[in-house]
Amino acid sequence: MHSLDNHFWKSRISIPTNLKLYNTCIPPIFLYRSKCWAITNVDACRIDALDQWCLRTLLGIKWHQFVRNDEVRRITKQPNLTVIIQSRHLSILRHIAHMDNDADAKMILMAPPPDNWKRPQGCPRIMLLNTVQYDLRAYSLTVNRVDLAQNCPLWRLMSTYSTTHS
Repeated sequence: MHSLDNHFWKSRISIPTNLKLYNTCIPPIFLYRSKCWAITNVDACRIDALDQWCLRTLLGIKWHQFVRNDEVRRITKQPNLTVIIQSRHLSILRHIAHMDNDADAKMILMAPPPDNWKRPQGCPRIMLLNTVQYDLRAYSLTVNRVDLAQNCPLWRLMSTYSTTHS
């Protein structure tokens, strides 16, 4: 973003064109492989801060202008990156839940860790399935995550709710 700062974002290119450049450059690079991220609340705040900084730079909003984040989202009509990451987590859960029970990926991801297992040093404390459970709680759903992913009508209802309320 810094390298593009003087060339694109501060040039005389119109805001819709800048938004198209932003959508083709920043989110795809930033969200690469986000399906398998296990993010914490601190990570989500950092992701939102980066996204807001990029959009404010793109619009030319300075820190002393006191423009609310909701207003920036309304002007740019950009989805929140953490909402995109949550929807990707839920989509990977649905794919895993529909796999055959003998599939290696399903057995690895759905099996609880052994009793004597310790988290290796440097690995995140939160696991991907814990993140998915947290994402489901964000939608006020207390259903078992595998049962929800296998229930197609309820899943479609939940994905419709998440896209309209993001």
